Amino acid sequence: MIRVAILGATGYTALEAIRLLQRHPQATVTAVTSRQDIGKPIEAVHPSLTGSLSLPLSALDPDRLAEACDVVFCCLPHGASAQTVRALREAGLRVIDFSADFRLRQVADYEAWYQVEHPWPEQIGKVAYGLPELFAEEIAGADLVANPGCYPTSAILPLAPLLAAGVIEASDIIVDSKSGVSGAGRTPKLVNLYGEANESIMAYGVGQHRHQPEMVDVLQRFSGTGPELLFTPHLTPMDRGILSTIYVRPQGTDAAGVLQLWQQQYGDSPFVHVVDSLPATKHVSGSNHVHLAVRQCGSRLVLIAALDNLIKGASGAAVQNLNCMYGLDPTLGLER
Repeated sequence: MIRVAILGATGYTALEAIRLLQRHPQATVTAVTSRQDIGKPIEAVHPSLTGSLSLPLSALDPDRLAEACDVVFCCLPHGASAQTVRALREAGLRVIDFSADFRLRQVADYEAWYQVEHPWPEQIGKVAYGLPELFAEEIAGADLVANPGCYPTSAILPLAPLLAAGVIEASDIIVDSKSGVSGAGRTPKLVNLYGEANESIMAYGVGQHRHQPEMVDVLQRFSGTGPELLFTPHLTPMDRGILSTIYVRPQGTDAAGVLQLWQQQYGDSPFVHVVDSLPATKHVSGSNHVHLAVRQCGSRLVLIAALDNLIKGASGAAVQNLNCMYGLDPTLGLER
C-alpha cells in the first residue's frame, strides 16, 4: 500500500485528493498537515469527510513524514512549496507538487512572473511535467513531479499534437478560458463572494496571468520555438469546471486533420476524449476526463476543451501521476 501525505490539507484541491485516494485500491492517506489548524481533526475542516477519515492536522515535519509516508501531495502556495519540497526530497520522500514552483524550465522566467527568488533554483528544468498523456516516460522515473496548472492543461492537450505536426501557426494562438470560482482557492476574496460572482462574468489577469508562461514553456517543447500565445481567463458563476476556446490558423490541415492527430495522440488515453458534440463543463464535472472538439470557422480552426479544474486540473492529475510513478493502472482511483 502506498502511503500518502497531504500538505496544506485544508484547501479544495486537498479535499478532492483525499476523496480520490480513499477509493484508490493501492494507496491510503496517512498524514495531513496545516499551518493554521494544527491539532484539529481533518473532518472539522472538511465536514464531508466525517465518518470516512479521522486524522489530526499536524505541523509539517519532513523527518516525521518520511517515517509515515512514501509520497507527498504538496498543496502549498508558490515559493513556500519549493522550500518545503527540497526538505521533503532530502528526507527521501517522493513528491507531487501542486504549485507552480517547478513547472517552468528557466529560473529567470519564474522569478519574472512570480516576483520571488526561487528557493531551489538548481532544480529548475530537471522536474517532470505532470501530464502523463504527453510525458509519461519522464514521470514514470521521477521522484519529483510538477503537477500542471488547470488552465494550461486545457490548452496544452489540444495544442501540443498540432504544434508537433506543424499544422497550425505557432505565431498566432488565442486561448480564451472560463473557470469556476473554486479555481481561486478556498481563501476568501472579494471577487469570489456570492454577491460579486453570481449573475456575472469577468475577465481577469489579462496579459498577466501566470499560467500563460507555463503554456508557452511547455508548448515550446512541441513547436521548437516559443509560440506567440494570448491567454485571457474569465471568472464564471459556477463552482467548478474549465472551458477553453482556442483560436488557431491552420497550415495545410482542416478539422478532419486535427481530429486525426488527436486520435493518434490520445486514442489509447483513458481520460482524453475527442467528441463530436461541443464540450461542456457539465459533461466532465467530477471526473478526470477531458473532452476535445474542433470546428472550422473561415480561416481559423476553433478548438474547444472542457475539464474539471479540481480533478483533471489538479487532484485527479496528481493521482494519475501517482499511478504513473508507481507503474500502476492509470485509472486507479479515477474511475467515474
